[in-house]
Amino acid sequence: MAKNFAIQYLKSEIFIAIILPIVFHGCETWSFTLREERRLRVFENRVLRRTFGPKTDEVTEEWRKLHNEELNDLYSHNIVRVIKSIRMRCVGHVARMGESCVQGFGGEPEGKRPLGSPRRRWKDNIKMHVQEMGYRDMEWIDLAQYRDRW
Repeated sequence: MAKNFAIQYLKSEIFIAIILPIVFHGCETWSFTLREERRLRVFENRVLRRTFGPKTDEVTEEWRKLHNEELNDLYSHNIVRVIKSIRMRCVGHVARMGESCVQGFGGEPEGKRPLGSPRRRWKDNIKMHVQEMGYRDMEWIDLAQYRDRW
């Protein structure tokens, strides 16, 4: 049992130290869609299932895969939430630099727009993150000026 725990601990440390920085590289500038968020969650759950392995069911005493809730209990980080916090930290720095830097990050796309709904822009993602945090009435650029609230 102790050997199994040590292997799980080592695998989770490798995941945190090597794999996550690769996944997080450049995430400050991504514009997420819900499909990409779902794919990242699937990736994270897949790695965690391989890390922690199967579990015996109490009722049938057969081996089974861990459910998402059980994975969340074993591993407290959520990859999408971490990416959003990294992005918001970067946005705070950019917003405090001045208006010219914000315009550089949130430029308008050029050319004709394809059919269908508009593509989600970087600024749209930031507005959604600010609304998720509970600041619906403030503009994100104004909110980022107050470092303690940000």
